[in-house]
Amino acid sequence: MTDEAGLGDPSWEEPAQVEEFAARATDHRLLELVTRFPDPSTVQVLDLGCAGGRNTEFLVRAGFDVLAVDASLAMVRHTRVRIAPILGQAEAERRVRVARMDTLPFVESSSRQLVVALGIYFLARSAEEWSAALAESTRVLAPGGYCLVANFGPGFGPIDALPERVGTSFVYRHESLGTICLLEPEELDLAFQQCGLSPVVPTVAVEREAEGIRRVTVNALYRRLPA
Repeated sequence: MTDEAGLGDPSWEEPAQVEEFAARATDHRLLELVTRFPDPSTVQVLDLGCAGGRNTEFLVRAGFDVLAVDASLAMVRHTRVRIAPILGQAEAERRVRVARMDTLPFVESSSRQLVVALGIYFLARSAEEWSAALAESTRVLAPGGYCLVANFGPGFGPIDALPERVGTSFVYRHESLGTICLLEPEELDLAFQQCGLSPVVPTVAVEREAEGIRRVTVNALYRRLPA
């Protein structure tokens, strides 16, 4: 499989960006969530916005049937390098693909028992793209399947230049990221409930500050209601 170009912001193609994301540890909530699946080989997973492959590699090594996507070609290539020693180069290219979160025509409807969406939805450039991304995640998720979410909330950004709200209530302008979507926990719950997904555990916002940056992360786990 040959990819000609990425589909997102060119900054995500920079080697330093790739290395930064690739160096991060497997998400601790994912480590806990996978214990719900006694037989990983029967579980199809979509790693949405796989970045440098930290979670993709973990899932593959754990025996899950993983499809990973990212809009950055550089991120996709790095993730393929990580899983090729496990699955082979051809299979790595098949399983890790360049794609946007709001259009996944190659993923079969109701085929995934788990969608991992950590730090990806907030990059939607408009309310319309946000809604389309959630609709795609819901479409590919099997009834009873889980969607693990981390999304930034209002207050995320440089402390001395916080994003300003534009347009709808959850669309903001960030000084370096441009237009992004930031939601409070109750807003995130409502958005997913409108798509037919319900919270499995209470959705919470976690805040921390470091080097002049405030990170407000809304952590959630949703389950698609049975048909």
